[in-house]
Amino acid sequence: MPEQSDPLGLIRLPAPGARVVVRYLIPTGQATDALGELLSVDDETVVVDGVRGVERIPVTTIVAAKEVPPRPQRRPRSSQ
Repeated sequence: MPEQSDPLGLIRLPAPGARVVVRYLIPTGQATDALGELLSVDDETVVVDGVRGVERIPVTTIVAAKEVPPRPQRRPRSSQ
């Protein structure tokens, strides 16, 4: 799977379709995470479809990113 990197070459992301976590800074200076499917990457924006919906993250705000394993399957409830 070809990796994509930010303009400085510091952040490595897998190809779109992978499950990722992206840590980025919000305007207050605090960091937050986007966890979900990587939809696209270009020179300016990383797009992740996660729990909070589709997030468009400016590349300049990203501090870390990596591929993560698929979401665990839910176990069926046992009727006792």
